[in-house]
Amino acid sequence: MIDIKTHISKIKLFKITSEIAEELDKKVYIVGGFVRDLYLERERSDIDFLVVGNGLKFASRLAEKLKVKNVQTFKNFGTAHFIYNDFDLEFVGARKESYDRDSRKPIVQDGTFDDDINRRDFTINSIAVSLNKNSFGEVIDKFNGLKDIENKIIKTPLDPLITFDDDPLRIMRAFRFAAQLNFEVEGMLMIAAEKMADRLNIVSQERITEEFLKILETPTPSIGLKLLYNSGVMKVVFPEISMLGGVEQINEHHHKDVFLHTCKVVDNISADTNNVWLRFAALVHDIAKPQTKKYVEGTGWTFHAHDEIGARMMKKIFKRMKLPFNKLEYVKKLVRLHLRPIALVNDGVTDSAIRRLVVAAGEDLDDLITLCRADITSKNPAKVNKYLNNYEKVVKKIKEVEEKDRLRAFQSPVRGEEIMKICGIPPSKTVGDIKSAIEEAILEGEIANDYDEALEFLLKIKDGYLKQ
Repeated sequence: MIDIKTHISKIKLFKITSEIAEELDKKVYIVGGFVRDLYLERERSDIDFLVVGNGLKFASRLAEKLKVKNVQTFKNFGTAHFIYNDFDLEFVGARKESYDRDSRKPIVQDGTFDDDINRRDFTINSIAVSLNKNSFGEVIDKFNGLKDIENKIIKTPLDPLITFDDDPLRIMRAFRFAAQLNFEVEGMLMIAAEKMADRLNIVSQERITEEFLKILETPTPSIGLKLLYNSGVMKVVFPEISMLGGVEQINEHHHKDVFLHTCKVVDNISADTNNVWLRFAALVHDIAKPQTKKYVEGTGWTFHAHDEIGARMMKKIFKRMKLPFNKLEYVKKLVRLHLRPIALVNDGVTDSAIRRLVVAAGEDLDDLITLCRADITSKNPAKVNKYLNNYEKVVKKIKEVEEKDRLRAFQSPVRGEEIMKICGIPPSKTVGDIKSAIEEAILEGEIANDYDEALEFLLKIKDGYLKQ
């Protein structure tokens, strides 16, 4: 395990902090995620300082010493913040907290070092390192956080029922840390999360959604998703995903259970992209399967139109979860189209069908194909390879058609203004109808996606539209 004293001795910032602590006769410690990540050998630039006494005054004096002019102070919270070189620094005075059951906002009072460490969320975040002259580099580990780092386990310093009752958002944070660090969650913590799940109703939706998206951004999101599901917390934070559990599907390239299949799809796509909205699309691609499930004799379970219905569900979900609406159409599109590419495997598929997919997907075609590849989750490697090979055939066909047609940014080569000028008509529905007819002719392969051919086609059809 890393020698903390040797490590921090090499960082000039900590030496200067120690000098200011001596000058002001204050006890100062590094706490929280920076210490944890030193032991885990993870890169981290944000550092939390615990000051026994007035953290604002200490931050102001240190900033002066470091020649930092821009210091943010939050007097209501007793915290200060500033940037120094590549470090993002936050200072807080030691405090103790008490909670009203109807709010996760604590009543804060000045406290001792022990008071402050006791209020920490998890043992792995409760480790402190002294920056004081007579104990520089000494590690204070009151709740055996180092042992829990070594054993890769998430635990609370105090009874998890009390911890989650005080601040239920810590349930989400526990599962997020488990997913980020690939740690186990202590059994007692899981029981407490299940009992306290409904307490999340006092937390703002924005904070819950922020933690949920952080789980989706982790290397293996299924760790957090399964913890949410197994604890019953998913029913509170994302009930539509919870409903996927236990829904059977008989399909040769999918898992039997839709929730487990979804977890695998999200993990698959996370290996290929850090785009959290593409990962979110993977999470919700089968979200309408529970309500579209129907048993057909000789076929098994079917989920007719789950792609279209799933896309229609997105607006309500985005609104409830307070997700950014500028991502709504992107997610809807991928959910709506996720079955389309595999339908193009057949050798008899026309260029027209491929053109229609390319136009429908637009600039998100590559993301759609990435999603479709991730959607193959059979436990049979031969079947997975078969379906992946099929997708390669689809991609090859698409590229061939694209090279011929240059369709990714498709629209009629003859624009509306020119149609009006040639036909001698004002802006109207007729202009749109003519433009659509030109685009349809290109999609059907009657004419090339070329200005001259499109203009010739316009001159040929315009009289029919003008007589209507």
